[in-house]
Amino acid sequence: MKLLGVLVLAGLLIAASVGLGVWLAAGHYPPLLDAAEDDLAATKAGRANLETLAGEQGRKLGDLVLVGQERERRAAQAQADARDLAKTDYAAANRLLQERTGGDQCTAAAAIIDQELGL
Repeated sequence: MKLLGVLVLAGLLIAASVGLGVWLAAGHYPPLLDAAEDDLAATKAGRANLETLAGEQGRKLGDLVLVGQERERRAAQAQADARDLAKTDYAAANRLLQERTGGDQCTAAAAIIDQELGL
């Protein structure tokens, strides 16, 4: 009988210890879980924000590439137009360079330029 009483007492002590442990854990872990859930929510919101910003940045970069390509196309066209417009001037300059005149080079150059300008 005495052994049975000791076993019952030991069982009650174990049950009380388990109950106390559960009660302490119930007071200790919920605030930690709440903080972890808050951190998770903040992290998810931050991730969504970063995804939105990355998508917007990608669109803006795409727009910049398109604008750059358009500028390049217009610059190439402007170069071609300028080259076409300058052909006659280049031809006139080459003709001036090829003409041989006697005397002082400065006077000769001034005379050829005056002739080209119709002065």
